[in-house]
Amino acid sequence: MGLICETELYEVGDKLYPCATSITMAFIGGKWKTVILSHLKQGTMRYSELRKKLPVITERTLSIQLKQMEEDGIVNRRVHTSKPPLKVEYSLTDFGKTFIPVLEAIADWGDRFAEKNARVVKNGRL
Repeated sequence: MGLICETELYEVGDKLYPCATSITMAFIGGKWKTVILSHLKQGTMRYSELRKKLPVITERTLSIQLKQMEEDGIVNRRVHTSKPPLKVEYSLTDFGKTFIPVLEAIADWGDRFAEKNARVVKNGRL
């Protein structure tokens, strides 16, 4: 179990995974989920606030990622319909909050890697 993938498979829904690590990566893998979670660990945010924090992500991609994380039980979606305009807020579920230490470990590793191997790019331009 854990980091070493043994011979057993894990079934989650209709998918099979070779180890627990692959389950984790399926839930948070990709370019944007960890970035979205990093913002949501600060607290509840409206959709428009997330868009402002992530100007390079498309609306479609942000919506898809949020929907997937909601379906996976990592993110809460709350719609306020009391008065127009419609207000939608996102936050981490209790289960999603258990991922914060993992997220911080990933960020720490990325910082160490970046210090040795990356250069800072301003405004997306070299």
